[in-house]
Amino acid sequence: MNKTGVLKMKKKALVVTAALSLVLVAAGCGSNNKSDNTKAQNGNKAAANVSASGNAGGEVKKVVIGTGTGFPQVCFIDENGKLTGFDVELIREIDKHLPQYEFDIQTMEFSNLLLSLETNKIDLVAHEMEKNPEREAKYLFNTVPYAHWRNKIIVPKDNDTIHSLDDLAGKKVLASATSAQAQILENYNKDHDKKINIVYQNGAANDTVSQITSGRVDATLAADFTLSLIDPQAKLKTTGDTLTEADILFLLRKNDPASQELSDAVDGALKELKADGTLGKLSTEWLGGDFTEDSAK
Repeated sequence: MNKTGVLKMKKKALVVTAALSLVLVAAGCGSNNKSDNTKAQNGNKAAANVSASGNAGGEVKKVVIGTGTGFPQVCFIDENGKLTGFDVELIREIDKHLPQYEFDIQTMEFSNLLLSLETNKIDLVAHEMEKNPEREAKYLFNTVPYAHWRNKIIVPKDNDTIHSLDDLAGKKVLASATSAQAQILENYNKDHDKKINIVYQNGAANDTVSQITSGRVDATLAADFTLSLIDPQAKLKTTGDTLTEADILFLLRKNDPASQELSDAVDGALKELKADGTLGKLSTEWLGGDFTEDSAK
């Protein structure tokens, strides 16, 4: 073979090598694009929900939210079988503001919520949880309230004899186990010889009216705004002075760094929702008024 033939063969080999290199590069780019697309798809929530409360990067952490289904207008199943209510829709709004988290709402009996939190089955309780010393000793509360409660005695509309806790001594009073209202009654019994007969309720809140009007119990305790929710036909009334009042917050595990981080993030989202009016609108829509602030402040 002459010199010209050798040069032609070398040139042909170079062309083939270059072509193969281009194919490999193209294949490599395709692989990288697929990976980037997958990451982009996984990060769609973060990209769509960037706010002052979070950022668009990093891993999205799943958070299990515990709530109930028996509290009218707060957390309940509507006529279409959908879980909704003030606390539920607020949690959904908070989730939109926190791209670093993905909320998974789980429902259970109210009396099981605190135990589920303690045993790591859920990460946050959303069920109009009143802040009181007993709970504060065991659990972490976020710091920005989303409602404010004033607890009162509730009796039949025609009752004119009950006006205070002393008037309830020796009578049957309905309360949900582990509730703030049950704690008020239990604390009264600790300090008095004549006890209130606490009837712990396991059923839904809408059973309260029938229990009181039928005479199975004499009264119950509840937050001021709940009467119209559980008693739309106005068969009951509040009586006496406010027994206690407190901020309503979310409950998390105490002495847990991840819970503290979540609590701080939730506070940031709540500040945004208060500032843009969303929180007040949700309260008015579901509770019949803006119960998001302490009017005394």
